[in-house]
Order: sequence, then C-alpha cells, then structure tokens
Amino acid sequence: MRAAPCGDGGAVALALGGRAGARLAGRLAAGVSRMTLIRLIRALPDPAVAASPRVLGVDEFALRKGRSYGTLLVDVETHRPIDILDERSAESFAAWLAERPGAELICRDRAGVYADGGARGAPDAVQVADRWHLWHNLGQAVERTVARHREHLPAAATAQAQSSPGATGPEPGPPRAAVRSGRIADRTRARHGSVHQMLAGGRSIREIAAELGLSRNTVRRFARASSPEELLVNDGTGRRASILDEHDAYLRERWNAGCTNAAQLWREIRDRGYRGSVTHVRQHLARYRTSTPAPVPPKVKAVTGWIMTRPDKLAAADKASLDAILAVSPELAAVAGSVRSFAEIMAERRGRTLLEPWMTAATATEEPALRSFVTGLRADQDAVTSGLSLRWSSGAVEGHVNRIKMLKRQMYGRASPDLLRRRVLLAD
Repeated sequence: MRAAPCGDGGAVALALGGRAGARLAGRLAAGVSRMTLIRLIRALPDPAVAASPRVLGVDEFALRKGRSYGTLLVDVETHRPIDILDERSAESFAAWLAERPGAELICRDRAGVYADGGARGAPDAVQVADRWHLWHNLGQAVERTVARHREHLPAAATAQAQSSPGATGPEPGPPRAAVRSGRIADRTRARHGSVHQMLAGGRSIREIAAELGLSRNTVRRFARASSPEELLVNDGTGRRASILDEHDAYLRERWNAGCTNAAQLWREIRDRGYRGSVTHVRQHLARYRTSTPAPVPPKVKAVTGWIMTRPDKLAAADKASLDAILAVSPELAAVAGSVRSFAEIMAERRGRTLLEPWMTAATATEEPALRSFVTGLRADQDAVTSGLSLRWSSGAVEGHVNRIKMLKRQMYGRASPDLLRRRVLLAD
C-alpha cells in the first residue's frame, strides 16, 4: 500500500533526494534545505504489506557491493515494489512468505537462496525461473565450448578472404611472360652466350668474372641457367624465378588462414620438399606483409555472439564466417543446433513438452560445458519448465534493481537502509 500524500516537498524529496531536491526547490522559489527534505522522507510511515501478491518477484541488490546484499520484492502484475529485506537469505525470505500468505507464483533468478526460501515459506507456490537468466547461462556454456574448439576459428578468416576482395591477402601476380625484349634482355642474352662460350673453352668462374667485369655470383647465375630465358622470365615486377614458386600457392593459403610465422611455414614446406633456408622463406613472405593484411580469426566472444543470435538477424559477413566455422567443426555445429532449438522452446513457451527431449539431446553432444548446463537445469527442472512455459518473468524486478542502483548513485552511496527503503517503496 502507498503512504498518504506528503505534499510537494515530500514528493520532491522522494524523487530527487536531499541535495538535488534542495537545488530544484530553490529554482522553484521554495527554498528548503537538504536535511529538511530528508526529514520529510523519514517522517513518512513505513508501507505495510498485509499479504503477498499473487505473482511475486524476488531478486537481490547490493547494499555494499561485494559485502552485504538486500532482497527486493515486487508485485509482478502491477510492477510495483512492495517490500525490501535487509538481508539475502533463505530464512528471511521464507519468514516473509510465511507471515504473508497468498503467493501463487514466485518469479526468481537461478539463485538457490530464493528457491530454498520459496519452497519453505510458500510450498504450494509455483516457482518460475527467469528466461533471461536461462539464456545467459546457456551463453556462458556456449562460450566455454567455443573456447574449447578455438582451433577451428581460422576457417572464418578464410571465408572472409574469399568473400572480400580487399581482404584476401597476397594475390597471385600476372601470368609470367615467356620472352622479354629490350635493351636489358639483349644484354642478358649476350652475356649468357659469352659465359657459356668461355666455360666451354675451359675458363674458370674467376677468370670469366674478371674479363667481363661481373661479380662471381653473377657469373655463377649465368652458368647455372641453361638458357637466357630462365634469367629473363619474371612476374612483371622484375623478380626472377624462385625455388619457392612451386610452394607459393600453399604459402598463400596458409597465410590467408592466419599462419604468418615464417619459421612455422618453413618447417611445413620443408616437409613438402623445399630445400632452401628459412631466411629465403622470410624474404618471400615480406611481399605478403606489405600487402593487405590477411584477416585474423574472430574472437571467442564474437563467435559466441553469432551462435546466440537469430540467423536472420546476423550480418551477411558474420553469417558467412559462422557457416565456415560450423562446416569444419561438427562439435560447434551440434552446439549451434542445440542453441536454436532452445531458443524455439523459449520463444514458443513449449517447455513442458520439449525441454526434456532437448536436455537428452544436449547431453548426447558430449560437450562438458553443455552437459554442465543441463545438469543445472535438472537440479531446478520444475522452475525451469515453468519459466519456459508461462508468460511470467523477472523483468519487472530487474528494472527496479536498476532503479535502486540509480538511487544509490544519486545519494553518493551514503543512503542508510531506512532512507533507501522509503525512496524505493513510496515514490510514484
């Protein structure tokens, strides 16, 4: 029940508290001190609760965060707070219910304190687990499962590279020309002929280098080439053919998949027949590093969000990334299917008929986090079934808990329980 009207000063005090109320009263040419406004609040009679409402909502709130907590009780049908308890315990909640019979449904979160207190104080009342908390707990289980299979997340980066032309990493160069012409090409052919002619005449590399005015490494390169065209063929950038060219496609694929460590890639292509040094691989990869960076795998929280979002609400790029991950991970695909089935049960209020089959199927996925979630559901199965079948929830209670947080901030955390209680229960 509500207190009797307390006048304009009392209404201002209940709405704004002491200091803020005094500032407003001064602007309204009705000067009053903050302590007078607080005395007006404390002079109001404490609202009495004769009986429990038919649909009761209960939740905790912090009196001193991390140290002490109180309990807020709300009439879910009218969305009005009806009482505040100075502690959070099953005993105090059970005693309150026993003194005020009448509750037929109790909406609560997953906390065991209020489940136990409700069972003691109102054994005939139906307890209703809040759907938001159920969905939140499922999301936590999904996040742990995604983290367990994080090795499959780079598949999303590959999908992004294939769908986004600007984020594909290094692209293949233009087709290599078979023959080049021009002054440099003519000089290369002439030098190649001279080197091989001198080699045929029995001249050494050192002697050839001295006579032609070239370095010995250049002469060796000409000597190794069976024809001048091997020296002239390039990819259009002036780069000569490389012993890494046959491994380029593999390196590009691994780079786009998120592996950018030169030593790791060198070990991989060494097993595929490469006989060069890691330094050569590092120099080859430098072309990739200076191009558009390859997409990085998504974070665990991002993938969890994709799984927990309705498919038709996902952005096209996110959906493509998620599909790529699920395609390579049967485990995550099974978890995603379980999430969508649970969402349908929750949206359609079909908990009484579909919850038990869902729990059996979720347990069969062999995922520890999902099985732990199911174990929690079974421990509170009656309330969970009611929460997934009835229209009632703890939404009104959560709204008033947020309002209490606002009032505490407004009073700089210095509100004593009796002042906070009156501001919560008596304000319109």
